[in-house]
Amino acid sequence: MTGQATTRAPAHARRLSRGEFIALMGMIFATVAFSIDAMLPALPDIATALTPEAPNLAQLVLTSFLIGLGVGTLFTGPLSDVFGRKPVMMAGAVLYIIGTLLAWSAASLEWLLAARVLQGLGAAGPRVVATAIIRDLYSGRQMAQIVSFAMLIFTIFPAVAPMIGAAIIWGFGWRAIFLAFLIFSVISVGWLMLRQPETLPKPARRPFSAATIRAALVEALSLKQMQFSILVQTLIFGCLFGTISSIQPIFDTTYGLNDSFPYWFAAIAAVAAPAAPINGTLVMRLGMRPLVRRALVTQVVGSLSIAALIGVFSLGAAEFWLFFAWCISLFALAGFTIGNLNALALEPLGHIAGMAASVMGALATVGGAAIGAVIGQVFDGTPLPLLLGCALCSGAGAWIMRSMPREAI
Repeated sequence: MTGQATTRAPAHARRLSRGEFIALMGMIFATVAFSIDAMLPALPDIATALTPEAPNLAQLVLTSFLIGLGVGTLFTGPLSDVFGRKPVMMAGAVLYIIGTLLAWSAASLEWLLAARVLQGLGAAGPRVVATAIIRDLYSGRQMAQIVSFAMLIFTIFPAVAPMIGAAIIWGFGWRAIFLAFLIFSVISVGWLMLRQPETLPKPARRPFSAATIRAALVEALSLKQMQFSILVQTLIFGCLFGTISSIQPIFDTTYGLNDSFPYWFAAIAAVAAPAAPINGTLVMRLGMRPLVRRALVTQVVGSLSIAALIGVFSLGAAEFWLFFAWCISLFALAGFTIGNLNALALEPLGHIAGMAASVMGALATVGGAAIGAVIGQVFDGTPLPLLLGCALCSGAGAWIMRSMPREAI
């Protein structure tokens, strides 16, 4: 795996520098993180305004976006294999902006949730197509390294998004957050459209037919690397989405830190952020499979240990700091796993990168959203359901990774 442009990538002389390419992909990836994490400080206000009788339903503002993201992910990749990466990216941005405007004007929780589903459908374009673009240009450990460095930017946004959301709420109300989403989408997709050459030229595009799409789908799902990657990513996303759904109620109800929650969340994301570039450095030496396995096993041990301490002993203030440290480890888990699992799955599927990225992203996101919703809804005023749920998911993922085929070097 040389990491050089494949023969499909046009205009080699006009390729972006490595630094600009990583920054651009990181910003595109961050669309999803920003769309979720900036909403966290708004959950109490949304509950008060739209569902005061059942405040826990406000968490569905996050779940509905993830459902739309998962469903949209199933279609954007195959469409980008047919029509090219940039046209599908632009179409997704337009859909995202329409959903954003509808959410901004929604008069009821039901309409807000419907708009968030539409927003998620649109966000699937940037999420999947960016992965396909990286696979068009890189493969194997080189791809894992590029994704890891891009995820550094991706992980910066969870650090600042809640503070941005809180500042917007303070100045303009919770609905104005959606206008920030619109501006972010225009900037990120506009940058790609202006600077990044199309990576899938017309001769390399696949014909648009049911038979062709079905054959690509069968090919992708027949590979063990893809099957195991989907299963493990589903479990990891379940941990992440369950944490995102539960973390604001835990900080508020359990520890009484609702007003300062955006700053604590920023600290968690900032401390966890180096995991992605560290993975990008280690993956070239240690490989993708060992890093994923070790990260999952470490998470199982940490989650069970902290759950046991909290469940058995009265720890006082130390309980909060244990939970805080655990949150850092959970977000760091993504940095050591997601990029590697994507690269493992797409390594033999460069010729159908769009379809493969779509199938993997759709199934893992929808499955992870379902697991995360269950974990979020069993919140009982303590962090124990979250800790035990993530320990179970991480343990299952580590067990599956034992059978993951070896990667090419």
